[in-house]
Amino acid sequence: MYAMAMQMRVKNINVKYASFIPLLLVLTFSSKLSAKEVVVEIYKKAFIPADIRVEKGDTVIWKNIEKRQYHNVWFKQFNTEEPDYFFPGESYQRTFNDTGVFVYECGPHPKMTGTVTVQ
Repeated sequence: MYAMAMQMRVKNINVKYASFIPLLLVLTFSSKLSAKEVVVEIYKKAFIPADIRVEKGDTVIWKNIEKRQYHNVWFKQFNTEEPDYFFPGESYQRTFNDTGVFVYECGPHPKMTGTVTVQ
């Protein structure tokens, strides 16, 4: 009788905790689920907004909404060559997986600058 009561109790515990499995999965993968996209528009030779704060894992999308002007987003601190231009109606995106302050500019228009602060 005792063994049967223990067996029933173990089954009840298993059923009881089985309902937490979906929650455990969500918490395990929450960093991927909570990552978001932040849009920076490019208009009248300016990044709008120029300075943004995002979380680690977020993606920033720069959208060129000019009528005729091409631009790029150049992070010189990464010691890379100037990236390709993107034209009106096009966009560029970057996912930030490291924390820090990342300064960028537009190669053809160096007075256009901005920062991405990743927390």
